[in-house]
Amino acid sequence: MRLRTMLPELEGATAWLNSGEIKRKDLVGSPILVHFWSISCDLCKRDMLVLNQICEQYLDHWRVISVHTPLSDEDKNQEEVRRVADEHEIYRPVLIDHEDRLSKIFRIRHVPAYYLFDGEGRLRHYQSGGGGLSLLRRRMDRLSGQ
Repeated sequence: MRLRTMLPELEGATAWLNSGEIKRKDLVGSPILVHFWSISCDLCKRDMLVLNQICEQYLDHWRVISVHTPLSDEDKNQEEVRRVADEHEIYRPVLIDHEDRLSKIFRIRHVPAYYLFDGEGRLRHYQSGGGGLSLLRRRMDRLSGQ
C-alpha cells in the first residue's frame, strides 16, 4: 500500500472480536491506526504491552483496529485468537481476517505491521517488524498535532 492511499473498506472479516462490524465511514474523521498481528508471532506478543500503552494514551483522539492475520492454518482457530487477545489485553476491535482479504489489500508480508491514516483516511505512515514503537508513537504525535 502506497503513502496517501485511502483506507480501504474493512470487508471480508471472518468475525469481529470486541465489537460489531466496523466500516471505513465509522473511522474517518479521526486519525486511524490499523495494526496487523498473528497468534503465532512472537514479535507481535512481545510488543503488545507497549502497543496497548500507546493505544491507551491516544484513546481520545485515535481510532484503532487490530487485524488478526493467520501465518498458518493452525492460526485460524478463532477461539485461540480470542484467548490470545484476552491474554494480551487486546480490548480494541479485532477483525479476524482468516480468508486473507484485508491482508492482501494491505499487502501484508510481515507482522506486526502498523498503518497510520490521517483524519481524512489517507495513509501517512507504515512500518512492520518488531520494536520501533517509539517511531510509531512519534508519527502518531505528529498526526495528532501534539
